[in-house]
Amino acid sequence: MQVWQMETVSGRPVRVSHPAPVPAKGELRVRVMAAGLNFADLLMIDGTYQACPALPYVPGLEFAGIVELANQDTPAFPAGTRVLGTCGCGALAEFITVPASRLFPLPDQMDFAEAAGFPIAYGTSHLALTHKARLQPGETLFVTGAAGGVGLTAVEIGKALGARVIASARGADRLAVAKAAGADALIDSDAPDLREALRSLGGVDVVFDTVGGPAFDAALRACKPDGRLLAIGFASGQVPQVPANLLLVKNLTVTGLWYGGYQTHAPDVVAASMTQLLQMRAAGQIHPHVGQVLPFEGFPEGLALLRDRKATGKVVIRVSQTPINQAP
Repeated sequence: MQVWQMETVSGRPVRVSHPAPVPAKGELRVRVMAAGLNFADLLMIDGTYQACPALPYVPGLEFAGIVELANQDTPAFPAGTRVLGTCGCGALAEFITVPASRLFPLPDQMDFAEAAGFPIAYGTSHLALTHKARLQPGETLFVTGAAGGVGLTAVEIGKALGARVIASARGADRLAVAKAAGADALIDSDAPDLREALRSLGGVDVVFDTVGGPAFDAALRACKPDGRLLAIGFASGQVPQVPANLLLVKNLTVTGLWYGGYQTHAPDVVAASMTQLLQMRAAGQIHPHVGQVLPFEGFPEGLALLRDRKATGKVVIRVSQTPINQAP
């Protein structure tokens, strides 16, 4: 069996053929139906991510598919099981081998397109807001980049947790997407004086920042006493420098969350979080937004949408030619 996969050599994607991978002990082989794209894919290709694989490598950090080959030591996932999962890289291939601990069965109503973009965005937001910030009902949450793949999930999860959500995004169309996800108040990211806009809305208890740069600084200064700021990413390209004197006088907490790190050093925490999220999806508490589904050859176009910050919700790559937007 020969397997097609999208391989990156010196930052340029090429389509190549390899033998089908053989699962090791504790692993399964999954036929990939679709793969989700993330900003981290851009950083990996550029060689600026905190965990870059050696070139050449196969991009893609999350996927949905069907278990094609199971071992006797992986009884929870017999062949034919519909699953979603994460990996360090390699999702943009017809087949992938992954540890069973990285896989989760899909709810019946979840199709492959939705599932492919589910684990990293929702997992990041859920862990950040619950495990790190401990967001409470009635608190005010401010989300930057609120129409993007991760920011939009933070809006939705924040509302599900009972928070009042202020969303920031660029332009009326993107703000409308955040509002549809449950945002209570909207701020255009191009508007002047973000700090004053947040203060006029009563200030914030928790900041979920995917952008960095001036937006982080403005949100920091608009925090209420005992506020918590979550550094999730730096889509602006500017890493904030935090003035410690403000942390002291307002009793603020700044913390980061890298989902990949938690998958390595606290897999049980990740598994518990993902189980809760899939239960929330099955109960209709969250409604994942897939903005674009592109063919396998559309991988560079998908990266461009992320790079130019034009994507709303998740960008998903269709790997299999089988329809992926129909649940069984």
